[in-house]
Amino acid sequence: MTTESPLRVDHWIGNAPVASAARDEVRDPGRLADVVGLVARGGAYEVDLAVRTAAEAFKSWREMPVETRAALLRRAADLLEAEAPAVVGLMARESGMLVATNTAEIGMAANIVRDNAEAGAAFLVPEAYEDAESWVGVEKRPIGVIAAIVPWNAPIILAMRKVSPALVCGNTVVVKPAPTAPIGLSLLLEKMAALFPPGVINVVHGGAEVGRALATHPLVGKVSFTGGGTVARAIMKDAAEGLKGVQFELGGNDPAIILEDADLDLAIPRIVGGAFRRSGQFCFAVKRVYAPASLYGEVVARIRAEVDKFRVGHPLEAGVTFGPINNAGQYRALQGLLARTRASGATVEELGSWVSPKSEADGYYMRPVLVSDIDPEAELVQVEQFGPLLPVVRYDDLDAVIDSINAGELGLGSSIWTRDTNRAVEVARELETGMTFVNNAGTSRLGQKNIPFGGVKQSGIGRESSPIGLREYIDYHAINYHR
Repeated sequence: MTTESPLRVDHWIGNAPVASAARDEVRDPGRLADVVGLVARGGAYEVDLAVRTAAEAFKSWREMPVETRAALLRRAADLLEAEAPAVVGLMARESGMLVATNTAEIGMAANIVRDNAEAGAAFLVPEAYEDAESWVGVEKRPIGVIAAIVPWNAPIILAMRKVSPALVCGNTVVVKPAPTAPIGLSLLLEKMAALFPPGVINVVHGGAEVGRALATHPLVGKVSFTGGGTVARAIMKDAAEGLKGVQFELGGNDPAIILEDADLDLAIPRIVGGAFRRSGQFCFAVKRVYAPASLYGEVVARIRAEVDKFRVGHPLEAGVTFGPINNAGQYRALQGLLARTRASGATVEELGSWVSPKSEADGYYMRPVLVSDIDPEAELVQVEQFGPLLPVVRYDDLDAVIDSINAGELGLGSSIWTRDTNRAVEVARELETGMTFVNNAGTSRLGQKNIPFGGVKQSGIGRESSPIGLREYIDYHAINYHR
């Protein structure tokens, strides 16, 4: 248990702290007795203050040259990297994520900010068309105040995917961090906000009441949300009252499809990393593996050996490579899913080893779980588990696998593992997902910059990242001049 005093974290509005009478505890999910912070609990009043402050700042911010906005964002990216050492340990305590993971996250977030700063000027150039009779110009205008609602699992990256494109396009933002991991993000946003005019970046803490107040506020022009489908539907209903736009990046049930010619020496470590990074708690994690019958036993054995290398414990303990689940609700859901999977008759193996013994009284700990000999229609295969339970499904007919995947309601990402590039592209084009990775389970640096990140069906609306993602933060205005 830590002896550090809890941090007191306020809202941040107009480049100044704003307190609330009520505060919520943020506890370390791996040391439940440790209160990491006491965070201001906002409501309709704080939301209204933040939105009106952002709306006032928008009047001048939108007129600032895009080159100036981009330069400020580049400074913000440098600041993120400079501040990383001061917050990565704190982030580990509030989220349960490894220090190395948090360090990498902030570095990636800084690159996201730089990418949007670089893309903004070219993207915002008006389009022009003319003939002998007339001239048409199409301007790209900022929307206004953007509500950015951010989850707990990768808060810095997911916030910067919203904040940086919104700002370079001339919008202002009100960010709502997740109640179970708000502190590191809030501290970084406060530092960033000081680089910008007051009111350009604002932060309001709280739960569903704050989210609803943002979605229904008449001065909010758009809501960008990353999280689960249930909350997204509630936001969409609330936003519909004002006919305001939404952009959603939601869950996935991403399949890793191993073809018979796959290089297993390359594939297995990458699949395991793609499944169990952040203890499986990220949207485009590998959620299920499909292995051909001819390779099934070898694939399961290799995955077992790789997963068994994980060392489970608190992220600040030496030698830990696998941290706890972030919150009680997710932990209970995973325990229930694990119990039902055991009861179904599948082979369930809890792997990895403890750095030091843990109990439920200590925190929300789970060892990584491998499930084999499982029915393709089993619950664990067909739903997004969002945690460290990985099913490996045997298949004989690839077309049937593709049909089964496409029958699902989620379609975020997918991966294909093969030595045959042409075959990989053929299979990828058959999958109803927003993204397909070949011989990896995530984006390359080139991909981070150029992939319009997002999914189809119930996995989201709109896209983030790349110049295509910038479209989420503009309106169009056309001028038709007749000669």
